[in-house]
Amino acid sequence: MRYFIYLLFVLIVACDGKPQNVALGTLERDRIAHTATANEVVVALPVPQGSQVKKGAILVRLDDALQKAQVSKAEAEVAQAKANLEKLRNGARVEEVSAASAKVAGAKAALVESDANYARSINLTKKKVISASVLDKALASREASLANLKSAQEQLLTLTNGTREEDLRIAEARLAAVTAILASENKRLSNLTIVATRDGILDNLPWNLGERVTIGSPLAIVLAGKSPFVRIYVPEPYRVKIKIGDQLAVHIDGLDKAVTGTLRWIATEPAFTPYYALNQKERSRLMYLAEVQLPDSEAYLPNGVPAQVELP
Repeated sequence: MRYFIYLLFVLIVACDGKPQNVALGTLERDRIAHTATANEVVVALPVPQGSQVKKGAILVRLDDALQKAQVSKAEAEVAQAKANLEKLRNGARVEEVSAASAKVAGAKAALVESDANYARSINLTKKKVISASVLDKALASREASLANLKSAQEQLLTLTNGTREEDLRIAEARLAAVTAILASENKRLSNLTIVATRDGILDNLPWNLGERVTIGSPLAIVLAGKSPFVRIYVPEPYRVKIKIGDQLAVHIDGLDKAVTGTLRWIATEPAFTPYYALNQKERSRLMYLAEVQLPDSEAYLPNGVPAQVELP
């Protein structure tokens, strides 16, 4: 709406068909809106509205108790994954290997005893001293002892041969995943403290202390930059006469002397089209939006003050 009013005013001034060597506009600053990333309560507003702020200054604090708990959980998962990977890399302890070796020795002794009992049972069966069922039990005991020995030997090999490469890769991938989750949770935690991303003026704090904000709503509005710029509309006849970096005289309402500004941006397309269908008189009324930056010495100037820029 503001741009439309500027354009309408400039068109009225130029309605006699004679190009004017002045562009009208107002003082402006870049508007930086810091938005909420979580539905949390505002717990601190350390900087009052209207204050000058530096980059990195804390503007708003949101309640971070819940997010800190999420960070602690992620840290615990990272610690667990690191310990598991270290365990796999180090392999079995000496005590574990010794216990497995002792188990193998015990299984061998049990097998020897079972073999002896089975051999005696065969002789006694031939002499018809014992029944066939007793022989079957001796055979089953021998087979069980043999199976126990093989199991103990496999356990010992698992401890002495080390961790499989696939298990190590799984553990490393798990550590990488939980580390990424921790980084994400830390970023969410930092987002609950709103800091200025540029020097400027804290123009507005839409939420009051103690209110619960909504995701995506603005928490702090900063008008960035040490000094304002002039947003103007340049008439079409002057578009080819100026370029970015040109020094232009700026007359600001309330100041007796003109201020020298630098053209920092100008649109490549006119404010309305189709410009290719206009005759020479109508083309002179086309306007190009532009911005003229004022020097840092004019940092005290407020937004919204009308200004005029002389065009070459």
